[in-house]
Amino acid sequence: MKNGDSKSVPRPCVCTTIRTVSRHLARVYDEALQTCELNVTQLAVLRAIDRMEGEALSRIADSLSMERTSMYRAVSTMERNGWVKVNRGKDARSRSAVLCPTGHRMLDRASPYWDGIQSKIVNQFGRDRWQALVAEIQELKKTADIVESERLSQGHEEQTP
Repeated sequence: MKNGDSKSVPRPCVCTTIRTVSRHLARVYDEALQTCELNVTQLAVLRAIDRMEGEALSRIADSLSMERTSMYRAVSTMERNGWVKVNRGKDARSRSAVLCPTGHRMLDRASPYWDGIQSKIVNQFGRDRWQALVAEIQELKKTADIVESERLSQGHEEQTP
């Protein structure tokens, strides 16, 4: 049997499906935020820094399931724009960030645009359906965490025959 011909393997690919939807939604949100000169990733990072003020950037990256290098790149741009101030963390290698007044203004400026697109999408999709989907996505994440943990505990051994 050729690789991928098995009828027992569920289709479509979970990862590809979620990533495709994610990229599409990011474009929709980015278009809505375009007036603010801010994208949805920058907004998520600014919100996380505001919410987790003083935490290590690595922890903030983890909370957003972001690669640390992507987080540091994003924060570097925000620092150049005057939105955040990066400080030394609790140890010599870690860094934390706090919002500058400009960063707070960016959040305030972006809020009505984000609120608008968020409400449009959720209302069109259906609020109850959205809440149910959020719960299912959280379960899917837990499932992926379990599979990853099992793979790591087996020493990265190949799972296929």
